Amino acid sequence: MEKSCTLLVHFDKGTPALANEIKEALEGNDTPAKVEALKKAIMLLLNGETIPQLFITIIRYVLPSEDHTIQKLLLFYFEIIEKTDSRGKVLHEMILICQNLLNNLNHSNEYIRGVTLRFLCRLKETEVIEPLIPTVLSNLEHRHPFVRRNAILAVMSIFKLPHGEQLLDNAPDLIEKLLSSEQDPSAKRNAFLMLFTCAQDKAVNYLFTHIDRIIDWGEQLQMVVLELIRKVCRANRGEKGKYIKIIISLLNAPSAAVIYECAGTLVSLSSAPTAIRAAANTYCQLLLSQSDNNVKLIVLDRLNELKSSHREIMVEMIMDVLRALSSPNLDIRRKTIDIALELITPRNIDEVVLMLKKEVVKTQSAELEKNGEYRQILVQAIHSCAIKFPEVASTVVHLLMDFLGDTNVASAIDVIVFVREIIETNPKLRVSIIIRLLDTFYQIRAARVCSCALWIIGEYCLSLSEVESGLSIIKQHLGELPFYTATEEGEGQDKQRNAQQQPAPATVSSRRPAVLADGTYATQSAALETAMSSPTLIKGSSLTTGNLRSLILGGDFFLGAVVACTLTKLVLRLEEVQSSKVEVNKASSQALSIMVSMLQLGKSSALPHEIDNDSYDRIVLCIRLLCNTGDEARKIWLQSCRQSFVKMLADKQFRETEELKAKAQVSNAQPDDLIDFYHLKSRKGMSQLELEDEVQDDLKRATGEFIKDNDDANKLNRILQLTGFSDPVYAEAYVTVHHYDIVLDVTVINRTKETLQNLCLELATMGDLKLVERPQNYTLAPESSKQIRANIKVSSTETGVIFGNIVYETSNVMERNVVVLNDIHIDIMDYISPATCADVAFRTMWAEFEWENKVAVNTVIKDERDFLNHIIKSTNMKCLTPLSALEGECGFLAANLYAKSIFGEDALVNLSIEKQSEGKLSGYIRIRSKTQGIALSLGDKITVKQKGSTSS
Repeated sequence: MEKSCTLLVHFDKGTPALANEIKEALEGNDTPAKVEALKKAIMLLLNGETIPQLFITIIRYVLPSEDHTIQKLLLFYFEIIEKTDSRGKVLHEMILICQNLLNNLNHSNEYIRGVTLRFLCRLKETEVIEPLIPTVLSNLEHRHPFVRRNAILAVMSIFKLPHGEQLLDNAPDLIEKLLSSEQDPSAKRNAFLMLFTCAQDKAVNYLFTHIDRIIDWGEQLQMVVLELIRKVCRANRGEKGKYIKIIISLLNAPSAAVIYECAGTLVSLSSAPTAIRAAANTYCQLLLSQSDNNVKLIVLDRLNELKSSHREIMVEMIMDVLRALSSPNLDIRRKTIDIALELITPRNIDEVVLMLKKEVVKTQSAELEKNGEYRQILVQAIHSCAIKFPEVASTVVHLLMDFLGDTNVASAIDVIVFVREIIETNPKLRVSIIIRLLDTFYQIRAARVCSCALWIIGEYCLSLSEVESGLSIIKQHLGELPFYTATEEGEGQDKQRNAQQQPAPATVSSRRPAVLADGTYATQSAALETAMSSPTLIKGSSLTTGNLRSLILGGDFFLGAVVACTLTKLVLRLEEVQSSKVEVNKASSQALSIMVSMLQLGKSSALPHEIDNDSYDRIVLCIRLLCNTGDEARKIWLQSCRQSFVKMLADKQFRETEELKAKAQVSNAQPDDLIDFYHLKSRKGMSQLELEDEVQDDLKRATGEFIKDNDDANKLNRILQLTGFSDPVYAEAYVTVHHYDIVLDVTVINRTKETLQNLCLELATMGDLKLVERPQNYTLAPESSKQIRANIKVSSTETGVIFGNIVYETSNVMERNVVVLNDIHIDIMDYISPATCADVAFRTMWAEFEWENKVAVNTVIKDERDFLNHIIKSTNMKCLTPLSALEGECGFLAANLYAKSIFGEDALVNLSIEKQSEGKLSGYIRIRSKTQGIALSLGDKITVKQKGSTSS
């Protein structure tokens, strides 16, 4: 068995030093060699080796040494050696150690005295400590503070021993007397800590005796005072009023650590508005005064907790919170904006939006790292503000439209999506947005932004001037037709066709000059020679055509299909608003020419790949529609698209409302709960803060906030049987998973008529799990039980297994008995929780994540929706696909699911299923994540759950 020690040193047991070599080095006169030998001896003892023959050698040759390093190592050695025999009696050799410790406690060097006193704090044998007590007490009055502070800790540890009060019955009085005259801050802190631990009444008495000087105490002592206040107030909540005054006075302390603890203590003890406001102000001050980013993130977490429980007060602090945006750290900025967005009200919306607009302008001028990502966060925040309060949209939409050509594509996409939503929800802004969009269309660089902008132009250009401007802008940015010059493909057919169409070839001198694509002149024969050469794209001038032509020439035919649809909508709308048939026919013919040119480009060899079938069919449909338009088709193109968009926005608003309702805490009071009437209470001697606190407590009690509705059924599901009923030792475990910790509360029952000795619960883990502490031995009386707690640390979302056994001895049989335990499988569902993310973010993560697990659908469920609901329930994930997209009976279903683990990992799931002719479901469930563990564990979970879903 490994020994426990305050010194942890790595040692390779594969090459242990021989005891004789260590003994020779210890007996020599070379001090460095003694140090090395003593270290080797300590390492061997720590790793379970027994070297009893070295003890006398160390006492004879090492103990008299005056070297400080050797004396310190000796204390480590004395700490880990066995001091008792098998019966628990102290070994006789320990008398030699007592004499050495006594000499050290009277040593002239303060360091030797101090480290020896510190060693006594770790000594548990009363027989060894008792002769040293008078010397320890004499060190309380030593001139050096290092000795005094360690002497106080030694007195505290002795007093806390099982029979310590008998050994030092007057210790609290001695420490109290010392505390009143002590000047050293560390010694004073240790003295108060001793009173706080061993004589709480004396600590409280000292606190209120010197209440006026608390602000002048050192940081260490003030921290212990706060700990005392928390302990006293938890035990007796009725006295918290007088302690809260002390906490509020400590809010003016110079130490940042003290005021942080003060704010946390205030929130935990009081719910009065004055106290919460003081705590929030303290957090906001720390947010601005501290330069450490980790500190700022911790403070933001505390503010986020305050926001959840005291939103009304935090609303007043929103501008103070937003001042944290001055930090260049992106995580701090993101968390700050997330907090502020949930504190927006009609009163502060204008200030918040103005602040966000200033930040957007800063990102445009300053060249900072991750400026594009920060701008994207700001755009999303403004988008959220404009949706909640449409009246502010007019002040921000035009500013944001300047970033449609942002180099950060994600930011530009957020801007155009925001514009698309605002133009629908704010009809008054339609005209100004359309004009602005047409003016800034040339800045757009990304294909996805361009597609969305074209959709807006096609849907919301309603008047004659807007339709004509839209057609003109699109034609201008597409440039001159065709998109490429003639090629040699089908050369034989082209020559025959040209021979039939043209008369006899003319001489070079008789032909007129022709204008080539680059604007130069050439004779027609030269032009023909150019046409017969390899295919060449005509890119045009970027100054006049913009990026639309270059994107299409790059092979983006999805964008080409969007262009065709937009042109079709604009021509159809032109027929409604334009009385002149000539203008309509002209616009229609130009649109048809553009579409045909795109089809020719897609089918030519000028590009490395041909046009895809979907885009080709879409463009052909637009051509047919312009050639022969029916009323029903016109209605679909001009009205149904926008109706679908309006429905999508309504579904999105509904989902957000439902999520807010789900987050809202619903608490109910029991019928027989006691309610105190605030106005009938005696207010004598109560401060305003105490009165507010009473009111808040009464409100919480009346609304049932103090009552926690525990899910007893869920608790029962977490109890796991570890052994059988026929085993001599019965064991069951209650598993609690809390973030990075797993706690096993194991109940062990002795079902025999004998006393079980040295009973030990031995556990081992597989996966990313780690046991925190060593198992202990227990003695279990006949038919009695014992509660054993085991703590396990978790480092990833990978499914882990805990296994082990119970080992014990009986008085009759000295052999060890072993009961093997059932394995405990730690479920991945304990680590992940449903979460939401934008569709754009989901697609981005889906493209970036490298780990994928593909699970084939194998279920007895017949209905697609039932199967989806079963997977959502089994995997604890959130369905991102709106309900409207899942409606209808088409035999196909595709949905995206999302969850986030407690470690910040993202879990993406795509479910695609089809209903076969015989009624059985088939398809695949694809899981993607950044790490392998979550993908594999989630896949295993889905595989097991879908097979065992017959009840569904």
